[in-house]
Amino acid sequence: MSAATPSTSTFSTGRPRLRIGQLTIDQLTFDDAVQQIGRLVDQREGGYVFTANVDHVVLAEDNVPFRDAYSRATISVVDGMPIVWASKAMDVPLPERIAGSDLILPLMKMGAERKWRVYLLGAGPGVAEKVAGIVREKYGVEVVGWDSPMVRTDAGDAQNDPIVAKIREKDPHLLFVALGSPKQEVWISQVAGKLGPTVAIGIGAGFDFIAGTAKRAPQWISRAGFEWLYRLANEPKRLWRRYILNDSRFATILLREFWQRTGGKPE
Repeated sequence: MSAATPSTSTFSTGRPRLRIGQLTIDQLTFDDAVQQIGRLVDQREGGYVFTANVDHVVLAEDNVPFRDAYSRATISVVDGMPIVWASKAMDVPLPERIAGSDLILPLMKMGAERKWRVYLLGAGPGVAEKVAGIVREKYGVEVVGWDSPMVRTDAGDAQNDPIVAKIREKDPHLLFVALGSPKQEVWISQVAGKLGPTVAIGIGAGFDFIAGTAKRAPQWISRAGFEWLYRLANEPKRLWRRYILNDSRFATILLREFWQRTGGKPE
């Protein structure tokens, strides 16, 4: 696998960052995040945006490429109520949850106003194309391309370069990547240096929610912090290992964080 190329962007939100486990997260409200991403895109120096959730905190403990990808993220926002709640007892409290899927439409609206070119990558066959039609009709945004390639993060340049070449040909301002974690974060970090001025953002199942090919939890469930349970109930075979086995480690990570912050043990 080729070495990851860090982004050349020197962008800063100017806000404090919370460190939790192996990840750092910007202290931003939802509106702040939209504005900061807009400023990053308009700067035209590249970079990428991740949305950290409980699963990401756990993955970063052992997955070195994933952890390294996060360390180079230009903006990292919080996409998990348990992290928001835990942050209130830490040095940098996070104001609210900022789901990647919730960022898509506000950024599409901003993109239409600012004449951005947008590219959609990932999800199942036909999903990105359907989303392109929806956002074109609703916002008038210029979607210059979409693709659902077979992406591997262990195949190196021979596999990545043709995908990147298609994106670069369209020269988008903003690239939405819906490959799921940890693939989308690792892949974005691998190609970031080749995307030129394009800003990439990982949005997980965001295209499926817009296209209607996956169910999104009602707002009250999300606000209560139980979107994970809603998704588990709808896709138990695919998600049980992530939510029941893997994410149970989050409690251990939190205990370690609180222990270190209270001087119980040195880092």
